[in-house]
Amino acid sequence: MSQYFNEAGSVEAVNSRMGPDVTPRLKEVMTSLVAHLHAFVKDVRLTQQEWEFAIDFLTRTGQICSEERQEFILLSDTLGVSMLVDAINNRRPPAATENTVMGPFHVAGAPAREMGARISFDGKGESCLFEGRVVDLRGNPVTGACIDVWSDNADGFYDVQQPGIQPEWNNRGVFTTGEDGRYSFVGIKPVSYPIPHDGPVGMMLDALGRGPYRPAHMHFMVMAEGFQKVVTHTFVGDDTYIARDAVFGVKQTLVAPFERVDGGETIWRSRFDFVLTPV
Repeated sequence: MSQYFNEAGSVEAVNSRMGPDVTPRLKEVMTSLVAHLHAFVKDVRLTQQEWEFAIDFLTRTGQICSEERQEFILLSDTLGVSMLVDAINNRRPPAATENTVMGPFHVAGAPAREMGARISFDGKGESCLFEGRVVDLRGNPVTGACIDVWSDNADGFYDVQQPGIQPEWNNRGVFTTGEDGRYSFVGIKPVSYPIPHDGPVGMMLDALGRGPYRPAHMHFMVMAEGFQKVVTHTFVGDDTYIARDAVFGVKQTLVAPFERVDGGETIWRSRFDFVLTPV
């Protein structure tokens, strides 16, 4: 093999420069990355102008990042990479509840609430009773499961996006199951909302003819001793964007029933059982 670079031998030229003390995992990842990246460039016959545009795009993606905004994660989300990494790292039996992306709006330390309590405090939206069970793969109830929940408000914003406007811990709470494994709380029927699209990722979505919207969903993080943690959403099945989620977070098994209640204490009811996988 020639020690000099040429088009045909580009992958070998780059990968052969790795030192002898590179860790096996880093060598595996970088060898594959170089091979796929070079194959992509050759496959599309990338032009100099396109390469310069890509460099500028990535530069602007980095420049818009801040403590409040991570445009690179947004890019990963909208290209389906975040969901793919999540799927690979959370393979479970068919009966178990599937994972999906956590999203950027989880806040640690949400208050523990009594089972059945209300989590929505801004007076907006259509009330919804969320209820169900946490069970193992055999259907046995899981006692002491911690269920951390959060959602947007009726205007499509999370409380951390509107400090001083929404009440603190609005549409958030932590619940713990008893011996029957049941959970319940009152929130609102969530609404769809757009991801931030005023930056490079939004420009990419526009160019691809894609929208920035996420379908309405409630976030759940379910943890119990001896079981894998589940980070997931339940989705409103008739939402306009259910088949066009900008970050590909929807899985068929996570589409939950939202039934209108006549004469009840809430306008809606949504029942969903979480099935946990042993560690």
